[in-house]
Amino acid sequence: MSLLTINNVKTFPKGGIHPADHKLSAGVPIKKLDPPAQVAIPLSQHIGAPATPVVEKREKVKVGQLIAKGNGFVSANIHATISGIVTKVDKVIDSTGYKRDAIIIKAGREGEEWADGIDLSDDLITEITLEREDIIKKIADAGIVGMGGATFPSHVKLSVPKGRTAEYLIINGVECEPYLTADHRLMLEKGAEIIVGARLLMRALGVEKAIIGIEKNKPDAIEKMAELTANEKGITVQPLKVQYPQGGEKQLIKAVLNREVPSGGLPIDVGVVVHNVGTAFAVYEAVQKNKPLVERVVTVTGKDVKNPSNFLVRIGTPVMQLIDAAGGIPEHTGKVVSGGPMMGKALNSLDVPVAKGTSGILLIPNEEAKRGEIKPCIRCTKCVQVCPMGLEPYLLMTLTQKEMYEEVEKEKTMDCIECGSCSFICPSDRPLLDYIRLGKRTVASLIRERNN
Repeated sequence: MSLLTINNVKTFPKGGIHPADHKLSAGVPIKKLDPPAQVAIPLSQHIGAPATPVVEKREKVKVGQLIAKGNGFVSANIHATISGIVTKVDKVIDSTGYKRDAIIIKAGREGEEWADGIDLSDDLITEITLEREDIIKKIADAGIVGMGGATFPSHVKLSVPKGRTAEYLIINGVECEPYLTADHRLMLEKGAEIIVGARLLMRALGVEKAIIGIEKNKPDAIEKMAELTANEKGITVQPLKVQYPQGGEKQLIKAVLNREVPSGGLPIDVGVVVHNVGTAFAVYEAVQKNKPLVERVVTVTGKDVKNPSNFLVRIGTPVMQLIDAAGGIPEHTGKVVSGGPMMGKALNSLDVPVAKGTSGILLIPNEEAKRGEIKPCIRCTKCVQVCPMGLEPYLLMTLTQKEMYEEVEKEKTMDCIECGSCSFICPSDRPLLDYIRLGKRTVASLIRERNN
């Protein structure tokens, strides 16, 4: 029986919305972009402390060479993504809109050189020879972070704290953000490598069960991954209802295993570790091919984009180069967003470099880029109904406006996953998520002060 006829489609029970998909690039194969003439590689493209440079100005580097070392346990190594000369360490504007330190590398004239020991062949290596500690070390050495956008250092997730036990690995292939298709294409084109990556993650965690969650709007990916796992012990594929934010860790865990991560808790508190399909692929390349994280798949799309595409692109490449490769900026573009329309952030410069967490570049036309006039709350409670975390967004916004931050904390603002469902559904066009983010930042700062 085809997996497509199976009715065992699951979802999370609380809240959620269903924005239009617009998966314009779903049928477009991944295209490898030529390395740029110059890259700006941010030292802070992961959750945690920025990496510390280990190269100097005018130093010659090769692709895959370590150029900045993770600064502490919660940090990540950074590697050269083109070969050439380090011209400087300077501040560049990143996707947050702020200037941050980056290593600037100018390509050499003698052609591309890769660091020794990196396997660039297409040969699939399925045999796993390393033990848990060695796998985790390779992942840390390669600078792998969460590729779904969260950018949490992967070796930290795999280091299960004492007193906790991992029972399940969930591979997140949901990609619930409208427009984005990078993970979809990766599953279709690199599915076998993702499966090996999943097995590596299973060994690193010491678990015997893994579940690959995929929304049912990707039937070809579900079928492909089901075929690849048919003879894989302990790995199954779970079709999921199309319901945003299905790809949120807590929502995915609830949907797949019916386990609820407690308020303020982590997936490991319920015996689960979640990794994105892009992360699984990067793990395969790091462990089996000795290849650091120097490139990733990025979707470039939008209703008016000439050639919506999925590009394999080097970290540090200017966003404008990707847009040019997709046909350039449409005439009536009002906003360029890094990520998807729900959780992405508008860019204030197209010189922003692609980072490890850059999943997509979305070009939004003028008429859709403008915010509606903010109107008074009509107490419709729609924001409450769609919140997947069971919060009261209208109340969090009001409390933040009044700077009542103790009450904001009591109302569990730190549980917000910033999915944007509340702002999307609000008939009064109130900037609910903007104020919730402000409240979260303030409360987080107060918590840090209290704990110091």
